[in-house]
Amino acid sequence: MFAIGLAIGAVLLAVVGLSVGVIFRKDHSFRSQHISENRRMRQDGIHCATSQDREARRKQYKRINVNNL
Repeated sequence: MFAIGLAIGAVLLAVVGLSVGVIFRKDHSFRSQHISENRRMRQDGIHCATSQDREARRKQYKRINVNNL
């Protein structure tokens, strides 16, 4: 029983510790976790997987010449 209480206390302490930044921040929100909103990733040309897949599919469709079919 002591071990369960200790585990619950540790999890509760971790949740409170991780939420301190959000609770005491002026705008009360998390930072964006989207890759495209990270300045360093944009400089390196890295986008989210969905965007990169869409760009690759567009390039593939542009290469197909219907007149040669």
